[in-house]
Amino acid sequence: MNTTIKRIDPRRPFTITAAGIRRITLGGTFDAHASNDQSHGAAGAHAHGQAVKPLRTRQPAQRTVLVAAHSDRGALDEHTRQALAAAALIADAQTQVALVVFGELKDDAAALGADRIVELATFDRRRFAPERELQALAACVAQIAPAHILMPDNATGDGDLGRRYAAYAGASIATQVVEVDAAHVSSYAQAKQAYASRALPDVVLLAAGAVDPRLPFVGAGERVEIALPAEAKEGAASDRYRDLGIEEIDAAQVALEEADFIVSAGNGVADVAAFEQLAGAFGAAVGASRVAVDNGLFPRDKQIGATGKTVEASVYIAFGISGAVQHLQGIKDCRHVIAVNLDGSAPIVKRANLTIIGDTQATIASLIDEVARARSTRAPAGAAATTPAATVAEGVAA
Repeated sequence: MNTTIKRIDPRRPFTITAAGIRRITLGGTFDAHASNDQSHGAAGAHAHGQAVKPLRTRQPAQRTVLVAAHSDRGALDEHTRQALAAAALIADAQTQVALVVFGELKDDAAALGADRIVELATFDRRRFAPERELQALAACVAQIAPAHILMPDNATGDGDLGRRYAAYAGASIATQVVEVDAAHVSSYAQAKQAYASRALPDVVLLAAGAVDPRLPFVGAGERVEIALPAEAKEGAASDRYRDLGIEEIDAAQVALEEADFIVSAGNGVADVAAFEQLAGAFGAAVGASRVAVDNGLFPRDKQIGATGKTVEASVYIAFGISGAVQHLQGIKDCRHVIAVNLDGSAPIVKRANLTIIGDTQATIASLIDEVARARSTRAPAGAAATTPAATVAEGVAA
């Protein structure tokens, strides 16, 4: 008897329509060589059949919309991606989107809509250097000459820098913008009961969630170099601020809404002490599913989901959580989700970027051992070790 099971080829080619809808090409075969196609600066097809999106425009640029933001460990956060998408959506066929990144950039900015990319790798969002950043941004603006500047309006440096630049340059500005198009911007007014609108200003500080970052096209992704003035270089005498560093606090004391790295326990976690030990080893905040909270394993303020906290962590690891729709709603804005579960068909698996099918307790014990081993072997004496959050985020991104 023939027991061969016919499988659907997961690498079937598909195209993305202008509306962002995926259309599978029936009868087509996957071309491995397409993954190396980088023509016109657009990202090529990936090894598992992701089709090449069209280039947003091929016309010569007559004007520029500039996006400026900080990176975190080489990655752009969701808020910055939204600002890039907003710039790409308001740009016409003769307008290019330029991205200035304060810090190292490892993300594919072309896939996010950027046509020109300026990487200022000597900056670090964890160091407070407002005057250096202001002079660097002013130098980039002078050389690129953008019609408008878009930035995320956040509390981690971008919002502060945008306001400083507007005051420095005497530019018009709109803050906490929730609606933007090529002609106008709008912000909430009267306790969110009305909109305040105005013509598109010089500087737009975009509120979180105002734009969907998923685009049906890509940018050219050209890397360019910009010479910075002496005032913008590290150790500049004009910088009157002294950075005292970041004060380390217990990750368990960080509010879940502000945590960048969260480990969360569900009904599948039997040894809470080992789970909390892992959270401490990772330096991660602790969350829980509603079932775990209802069972008295965690306090109510640790509950994540529609009836608990909504989180936006860069890395979210779910141990023994099946993934009820309410819980998935609470983690919808997390960037990287890792699921550890015995059930390979659990709903959390469909949401996860990486799934470990295995025993939760055994996985927790192994991770504790691995973290201890990594810290003892990789961190040179007297040097700062790579944070577990950075290690896990980079591993998932890879």
